[in-house]
Amino acid sequence: MPQLFPPRSNSISRLSILGVLILLVAGTGALIWYFHSPKFTKVGVRIPQPIPFPHNLHITTLGLNCRYCHDSVDQSSFADLPPAETCMSCHSQIAATDPVLQPLRDSYNKGTPIQWNRVNSLPDFVYFNHQIHVTKGIGCETCHGRMDKETTAVRAKYFYMDTCTECHRDPSKYLRPLANIYDMGYTPSEDQAILGAQLMKEYNILPASQLINCSICHR
Repeated sequence: MPQLFPPRSNSISRLSILGVLILLVAGTGALIWYFHSPKFTKVGVRIPQPIPFPHNLHITTLGLNCRYCHDSVDQSSFADLPPAETCMSCHSQIAATDPVLQPLRDSYNKGTPIQWNRVNSLPDFVYFNHQIHVTKGIGCETCHGRMDKETTAVRAKYFYMDTCTECHRDPSKYLRPLANIYDMGYTPSEDQAILGAQLMKEYNILPASQLINCSICHR
């Protein structure tokens, strides 16, 4: 019986299989790169807002605490955004006629909320409570970055599941004294390993085996 396939068929088959494997690896790598790139995550990308709000001016120069605007961050699951009344407590006197702040004055006079563009968001199937993180020693800077250096709000992190589980597996690396929760550029006064272990006990934080349970974040 004559040979159906020429001898080179084996080489072609091997090269074809190798080519498919290379394409799969390259395609997977490209997808991983894309889903971690700023183009997808928007990390470090400035989000335009209807009113420019320089965090660096308000935090560093004026010395405002995060809670001045996000006043419910230590009391509820949401950080919330300030109503126009909060801003006008200063801007009724300061830059009172600045055209840049006209949307703020319109919001205050008409009683309509300012339509801020969201910077950070989580999927609906993820439960996150700001209060428990703040009261258990996680600083704003840990998730939101150095807002005291930003002229426009930016996303400091994209919250993949492993972003959260990294902390939940060992919270001691990130814990702070409650007096330093809102500090920017915080540096612990002692070794973080020692301080973290102390604060784990002081804050009565659950063991990692419970913190990484699915029900903690998915309810």
